[in-house]
Amino acid sequence: MKQQFIPREKLSKKARKELDREQRQTWGINPVSRKSENKKHYNRKRSRFTPDDGESGIFSFAA
Repeated sequence: MKQQFIPREKLSKKARKELDREQRQTWGINPVSRKSENKKHYNRKRSRFTPDDGESGIFSFAA
């Protein structure tokens, strides 16, 4: 038997919740883990020296 269309307003609260749960889509990836890092924010783990310094990332202090 074919289901008859019933407007959402006329559905019971339980039926609306069920319909919403069916239509809700889940993320394929975690969007929180995909957030880009703030370049201005201090990050202790990020290396402060780049290999293109010419000194292989080591500063020599000349007096």
